[in-house]
Amino acid sequence: MRDNIWGYQHTTGHTAGTDLIGYQVEATDGHIGKVDKHSDDFDSAYLVVDTGVWIFGKHVLLPAGTVRSIDTADQKIFVDLTKDQIKNSPEFVVDEHTGDTHYRELVARYYENHYNI
Repeated sequence: MRDNIWGYQHTTGHTAGTDLIGYQVEATDGHIGKVDKHSDDFDSAYLVVDTGVWIFGKHVLLPAGTVRSIDTADQKIFVDLTKDQIKNSPEFVVDEHTGDTHYRELVARYYENHYNI
């Protein structure tokens, strides 16, 4: 398990302040979408990924602790999750869940309990 699911691991290559909007996001088994929004806030860093047609326009919230690596040259983010793990995550509604601590706890439990992230 990671020390903090809401923080980037030191090995990801993430530099605070880097604008990740528009970066492509890759699961362990393929492309899932692109970053629509992100936060670098201490202990609450995350990515909001627009999955486009893959999950019919669904947005997903991925805690920064799920990020395996970031390739700034190719503008790609690689996460330690499969497409199904992401697809089955708690649904994220931008207008309702942004800043909602209860929802963030639900997401953290989902990834920590089910996938040992």
